[in-house]
Formats: sequence, structure tokens, C-alpha cells
Amino acid sequence: MNTEDVVLKGIMLSESLIDKEQVAELEEEFKRTGHPFADLLVEYEIVTKEQILEIIASHLGTVVIDLQNIDIEKSVVNLLQPIQARMYGALPLGYETDGNLKIVLSNPLDYHISEDLSFIMGKNIKVYVAPQGQILNAIEKYYPSASMSEVLADMDVNVNEVTGEELDVTTLSTIANDAPIVKFVDVILYQAVKDQASDIHFEPFEHSFKIRYRVDGVLYEMAPPPKNLATPVVSRIKIMSGLNIAERRLPQDGRIQVKIAGRAVDMRVSTIPTQYGESVVLRVLDKTVVNLDLNILGIDETILSQIRKVLELPNGIFIVTGPTGSGKTTTLYSCLKEINKITDKILTAEDPVEYDLEGIIQVPINHAIDMTFARALRAFLRQDPDIIMIGEIRDLETAQMAVQASLTGHFVFSTLHTKEAADAITRLIDMGVMPYLITSSLVGVLGQRLVRKICNSCKAEYVPKEEELQSLGLTKEDIGSRKFYYGKGCSYCNNTGYKGRKAIVELLKITPEVCDLVNKCSPTIVLRKKAIEQGMITLRNDGIKSILNGETTIEEILKYT
Repeated sequence: MNTEDVVLKGIMLSESLIDKEQVAELEEEFKRTGHPFADLLVEYEIVTKEQILEIIASHLGTVVIDLQNIDIEKSVVNLLQPIQARMYGALPLGYETDGNLKIVLSNPLDYHISEDLSFIMGKNIKVYVAPQGQILNAIEKYYPSASMSEVLADMDVNVNEVTGEELDVTTLSTIANDAPIVKFVDVILYQAVKDQASDIHFEPFEHSFKIRYRVDGVLYEMAPPPKNLATPVVSRIKIMSGLNIAERRLPQDGRIQVKIAGRAVDMRVSTIPTQYGESVVLRVLDKTVVNLDLNILGIDETILSQIRKVLELPNGIFIVTGPTGSGKTTTLYSCLKEINKITDKILTAEDPVEYDLEGIIQVPINHAIDMTFARALRAFLRQDPDIIMIGEIRDLETAQMAVQASLTGHFVFSTLHTKEAADAITRLIDMGVMPYLITSSLVGVLGQRLVRKICNSCKAEYVPKEEELQSLGLTKEDIGSRKFYYGKGCSYCNNTGYKGRKAIVELLKITPEVCDLVNKCSPTIVLRKKAIEQGMITLRNDGIKSILNGETTIEEILKYT
């Protein structure tokens, strides 16, 4: 739980508005869904949203304000920069009679925010409370989002003349910390989080500098800034993530934590040197966007019930497989969250740790100091765990340790990079794991892809052509009166026709018949055929279900299966 959740829980307990049993139930639900504590209080009908605001205001010794009919003077608005208002979720209102500044915050119980703002503005502040929606609308009204062209137009001429290569570290550091560059980078990060981007790419070329966002698995290019901004912008990101700006010849990895609307967002930073400068990718880790709940991943109910049966087993290895970006880690996290109980000790080894999971011991892998998956797993077995998660099985040593852990009574989760579920078994054999060890330890393999969902705001019916149906192996008789849909494109989905993603999966269960084939080192195609005979729904068939349910399009399923 974040600071605000913890404080709100304490207030509710101290005021006897909830009891310890209710807190335990809400904490269990928080672990399962990740929903904010305030939202859970409303969902469980303990209090209303309006009552929560009154409770918070009473705790702060203040009142709830209706922002809809308030006009704020320009001089007060100018006390905060637009990017600061949006980052902190803050709106100054005016002055108290004692000279203190009145301000409303999206997260009024997070005292770190009020302390930061008091320091930034050089004023004592008095926090007031208002509905979240009103605050965000008012911030957009008084601090409209600056477009990239507006930010670039405001930049100092000297910044636009920077070439980067001839600058020493001190000069480069000074320019990277100049207000125009700071503002430019802040706007990029804010826009990425607002658009729910999963990655931000900064790419220098000979005559251009490109910035691209990945949204729902697809890259979109922003209006390109001047080429001369590449070095200062990259240097600014390296400073924010604690990297060495003088080192431009080697790859570096770091982490940034920024505040967007008062909530902390982690960004994983990776740099690599290219012939035209450093290329940087930021992985956006926003907990409010990723909901670690098996029920909302879009997995078919039949397959989901089968997965839950596997998760109930006392020991064994469960592998999630698929290419990079197919949602394997999210699925593993969701599985762990579902089975996370106070009676079990859960350890994870990850490269790197992407999301903090309450009550789970998470260990980051660090190859620079020889902290590998195999070494972590060896140490785990001396920590009396019940459940272990290994980020990825990459080599024979890790695979053997996973098998040993499962055979000694532990349940092991991990991932493999293979095209389909049956490939995972072949990959383990290729690594050198003996077939009899695979059959005695492996309990299931989940193959997975992420496909884009049709935007509900511009969803429209259409009649598919016969060639489209043939490409899926369907006939008009197969679909009957089922309707097909596509997205026309609208402002809500940036004219793509898609908004959000869902998982399509195939679950390979390790039955006695499959074990016989594994012990004979049968090829993937034979294993796959036997699994289908025994009822495995393939990725393609699960995708067809999603099409017929009006969730995605033929193009998406053909692209990923």
C-alpha cells in the first residue's frame, strides 16, 4: 500500500469506522486486485466517496471544497509550473487570512507532496480536499497540457545550438539541468504516462532525433524534436536515473521514479551506444495501469479454471511461455498474487524486479556481481520457501535447480521464450534436462500472446470477406449469425480502432500420455497434436473465440498466431 492508503487505513481504525476483521479482508482484496484502499472501502459499501472526502478533511483539520464554481487568480495559478501541477496533482486556490497558501491535492494524505510543494513555492501551505475528478479537470483548465511544439518554441536558442560531442561533462550537466531541457523531458514523461505507454524510445539518427511511445504493443512516433537536442535530452534522463553521463561507449541501466498526478511511477532505463549517439529506452512501470488480477487478463473462463487447478498443486514447475512483450511476467505476478497467503513463504528472483508485491520476498538478479538465477535459486532453497518464482529459465544450471526445487516439495513458477506451449518441453530437453526429470516435475505450460482489443467508443459491425474467414480456417456455416467488429478510429483510441489488450492462451497439461511422448523425446509437433487430442485449446482457437466474442479483430489474431 502507498502512503495515502496506509494513513487512510489508520484513520478508519482510529475512528472505529472499520474493525480489524474488515481491515484483514480489505488487505486480502488489495493483495488480490491492487485497487486503492479508498476504492475498496466504497466497493465494500463501508463508506461512500463523499464520506471518505469528509473523513480525510476532518483528519487534516480542513474542509471539502467544490471546485466547479471557483475562479483562481492568475497570480496564484502562476505559483506553480504546469508540469509541477500535473506531476503533483496540485492546484493552488488563494491565500488564507494568515498568509498561508490554500491548495488542493489529488493525494491530500501524502505529506511528502505537501512538503515538496511548500519547498518549491517557498510558502507555508494549507491542504484542502476536493473530489479527484474536479481536481484533474481544474488542473487541465488552468494548466493546459503544453504541446511538444510549444515546449520547443520556448526553448533557449543556446540549447538548440548544442551538438553534444564537443562538450565536457560539466557543461553537458549544466545544459541537461537547464529549465528548457528539464521541462521538455518532463512533458515527454507526463504524456507517456497519460497515454498509458509501456515504453518510451529516444533514438538518435544521422539527421534526426526520434521519440516514440509504445501503446498497446504498437510504436507511435511523436513530432520529432531537433537533432541537436539528442545529447542534452539523453543526458537529462541519465542524470535522473543516476547514470554516468561521461560514459557514452558502454550500455548502462538505471531507474527513475517520477510523480504523475501525485502518484509514483517507476521507469526502468536502458541505454546503448550507437554510431550517432546513445539510444535510450524507458520501460514505464505504472501500477495503476497494470492490474495484477487473473480475472481481468481476458483469459477464457474454461482455461482459467484449469490454470487455477494447476495452481492448487503442492509442488511442481509451471511455465509461462511466449515472445518478449507477451505479458508473461504480468501473468506470473497475477498467479502469485492469487495464491499469496500468510501461511506460505514466497520468494522471487527477477531481472529486474518490476512491481513490488506485498508479502513476497523479491530478489533482483545482478549479473555484474554474479548474482544469477541459478545462484539465487540455490540460496532460496536454504530459506525455507513454499513457492518460488524464477524470472526466466535461461540455462541448464537454472533448469536443474528448478527441477530439484520442485522435486523437494516446492512449487516453482518461471518463463521461457518459445513460440508455443509444446516448444517449452523441447527447449528444456535441448538445454540438457533429462526427459524423466521433466515428466516428474513439470505440471503445466501456458503459451501466451497479447492482442489489442477493439475500442468500445468506435466499435462497428461488418461482414467479413470469405478470404478472411478462410485465413482462419472458418466457413460461413461455422460462424452462423455471429457478428464481426472493427474499430473505426476515434480520439479516445488515437484513431487506431484499438484500446487496451487481452491475453489469448493455450494450456498444455502434463498428462500420462504426454509424459510417454516426452520420455521418448518426441518432437514438438507430436506433443502438440497429442495435447490437442486431449482437449487443449490452441492460441489460434482461443483467438477465434475472442473474435467471435467481439473483443478483437481477424487482423490481430492472424498477426500473433
